[in-house]
Parts: sequence; structure tokens; C-alpha cells
Amino acid sequence: MKIEFWSDIVCPYCGLMDHRLHQALDRLPYGDQVRVIHRSFQLHPDLPRAGVTQRELITMAGAPATTVDRVLRPIERAAEAEGLTPYHAVDRTLGPTDFAHELLAYATDQGCGAEIWTAMFRAHFGQARKLWTVEEVLDFAAEVGLDRDGAADAVRSRRYRARVAADQRAAQHLGARGAPFLVFDGRFAVPGALGLDDLLAVIDKAWAENHPTPQPLPVVAADGMCAPDGCAVPDRTT
Repeated sequence: MKIEFWSDIVCPYCGLMDHRLHQALDRLPYGDQVRVIHRSFQLHPDLPRAGVTQRELITMAGAPATTVDRVLRPIERAAEAEGLTPYHAVDRTLGPTDFAHELLAYATDQGCGAEIWTAMFRAHFGQARKLWTVEEVLDFAAEVGLDRDGAADAVRSRRYRARVAADQRAAQHLGARGAPFLVFDGRFAVPGALGLDDLLAVIDKAWAENHPTPQPLPVVAADGMCAPDGCAVPDRTT
């Protein structure tokens, strides 16, 4: 079974969903048979490389200042309650994530994509880390054990730019208008974040639809049957 998970590393709901996916798969008896495929969805590609604070972004978007207490602080409290702390959804800087996503695509080709996605979420939300410039991204790559020269070639050559763009187009074709956006075994999509219990229920539903429990077939009367202990004709007296 596969779960396709479109996200952006500056999306606080996405970082929380990454954590919940790990929790869910650890709890499920078949969790080791579920493959999470991370895909890119850039939310703010036009932000300046220097970055803007979360409060500045709220103002730029024309949203009310109460967004902090109404939306973002509850995400921080939810993360803390689930053992994901510290989690900076407010006191941080956001920027364009194209280089970050291209590094993540490179990491995926190196066989460690899921681990690096999680590490990048933790760096950004746990440390309020800026990951908007080539140098910021490459410093992160070296810290998490990626080959810096290979990462530098991947990011500076922009050879993963088309893949990142294709990920976003694929999500939009499926109806995504933001992140997180999850598709479960190609059967149904969930646009937005889910609590852990709801996430477990959705994964169970997708698993059950793809792994149905065998059911006994209706029985039609026959003339006889042989079994390991012999053959017999049916008793039709009743």
C-alpha cells in the first residue's frame, strides 16, 4: 500500500502530518507494508530569498492578526501534546522552498528521502531554520549526512526543478489547492490535516479495500464429496 503525501516544509500542518504518519504506521500491524511517498507542493514560491516572518506574511496576505491565536497557536499546542516539541509555527521566517524541494528530490534518489523530509521539517519547525538559499540548503544537507558535493551539483544544476514542478501539477490535477494533500493507495484523497485517530481510520479503510478478508461462498447442493477420511453422498432426508 502507498500513501502519497504532498507538502511544503513551511506548512505547519504538513510538519504535524509527517509526525502523525510516523505515529500511525508504528501503531498498525501492517505499518511496515505501507510506503509513504513524499511529493512537493510549494506554497510561497514568490517570497524573497531573505525570507519574511510569519507575522509579516499574515499581513501581506491580508489576513487578520488574530490568525496567530486562532490558527497557528493551536497547531503549536497540538504538536506539543503529541510529543513534537519545540514546534515554531509563529516565531519563524518563511521563504521560497524551491531549492529545498530540489534537495529533497535528490535525497529521494539517494534512497533516504523520507528521513530527509522529516529532518527538514524538524529543522524548520524545531529550530526555526531558514532554508531558502542554496548555501542554507547545502549546509543542512551536510548536517544530515548527504554528500555535500553531490547535493551541490543537484541543487546548482537545477536538474530536479522539473520533477518538483511536475509533483505540484499532479496534485493540482487531482484537486489539491494547498497542502497537506494525501492520496491513499490511489483510491481517495484527503485535502488537509487529519488527527491521529482519523488518520488511522483512513489508512485502515484503504488497506481493507485493497486487502479484503476472504469470505465463504454461497453453498449449492451437490451429489457427493471426497475428503481425506473418505467419500460420501449427501444426506437428502432432511
